[in-house]
Parts: sequence; structure tokens; C-alpha cells
Amino acid sequence: MKLMSELTEEVEFIAEANDKGGKSLFIKGIFMQAEQPNRNKRIYPMGVLEPEVNRYIKEYVQKNRAFGELGHPQGPTINPERISHMITELKRDGNNFVGKAKITDTPYGNIVKNLMNDGAKFGVSSRGMGSLKERNGINEVQKDFYLATAADIVTDPSAPDAFVDGVMEGVEWIFTAGTWVPRFVEESQKLVHSTNRNDLERVKLEIFENYINSISKNL
Repeated sequence: MKLMSELTEEVEFIAEANDKGGKSLFIKGIFMQAEQPNRNKRIYPMGVLEPEVNRYIKEYVQKNRAFGELGHPQGPTINPERISHMITELKRDGNNFVGKAKITDTPYGNIVKNLMNDGAKFGVSSRGMGSLKERNGINEVQKDFYLATAADIVTDPSAPDAFVDGVMEGVEWIFTAGTWVPRFVEESQKLVHSTNRNDLERVKLEIFENYINSISKNL
């Protein structure tokens, strides 16, 4: 399965009074869109996106486990050390899915808060896994789509799509032992374990060279 990230140009931020007598900061806006080609020439059919969003809401948003990170993560799993916000609301509005996320009191969350206070503008990037089928030059996301997070916070939503179409999206991912790992990791582990000690260094070098070559093809 391929890693897919989709950018939304800009979200608004709001401040709300909390029960501690202070204010909590939130971002709010369109997190995902269906039924229209995006800048990455991908389209999410509503019949694919909505069921997966509903699963994400039930398993993560409603259980206060729907986290996102600051920046462009390089894989499908959430890194707890980079969490900057928690998604508290996600609902359908036509072909859009509008979300709201609370900025957390974490190191990366505090970076977002300080940037907000300085007037910075943000975008969001959803992150998921799935396979694609090309139709008339547009890649249609298939029913195996898995949503990892509805929104990571990005500070450069208008930047060229170098990352989105770049290195990590060119890697095939598989779900094993309860987590997502690049397919080359799984295959490499099997190869190393089956190699005798005398050939081990040569095999490791070949694995590294193959990985570098696979990255170069996707740049």
C-alpha cells in the first residue's frame, strides 16, 4: 500500500475559554475532500472516504486518540514525540470533511501556539494508506484506503508538492506485527535472517544500494 498525503491550503484558528480559566487554541477547517481531483491528481470517491472517516471517528476521535503532528511525517504511524494537536471534531459537509483540532500542551504543540500568536498561517495534511487505480490520468483511491490521521499541521501548504510526490510516497508499506513498516524493511529482515554469516555484509550492502536506487526513481 502507498502512503498518501493531501494538503489543504489554509485553516483558521480560534481560541475558546477552558475550565481552568484560560484559553485553549484550536484549528478548524476542511481536512479532507471527496469526489474531486486534488493537486496530487488523486480522487477519493465518497464511497471510499466516508466509511473510513466514520471508522476513524469511532475508533480515534470519540476516544480522544486522534492525534496529528507538526510538519511532514515520513511514514503512516503517529510519533508521540511529535504530536502537536488532538482532533476533537470531524464531520461531513457535502463533499468535504470539516474538522476541529485542539492544540496540545506538548513541545510541538507549543511551537504551533507561539506561531499562532505571531500571526502565522497554517494548512493541514491528511495522511493515509491505500492502493490506486488510474482512470483518465487521475488516480482513484481504492476501497483498501486506511486513514492514519485526518490532519497534520503544515506551515507551507502552498509549497510545491515535492514531498507529497516524493520519497516516502514511493515506498510500499505493509501492516505487520501491529504496525506499518516499509515493505523493503520486512523483505530485508527476511533476507538477512536467511543469509549465512560470511555473506551478511555483502547482502546488507546490496539491500542499502537497492533502497537508494528505489528512492532515486521516485525523486
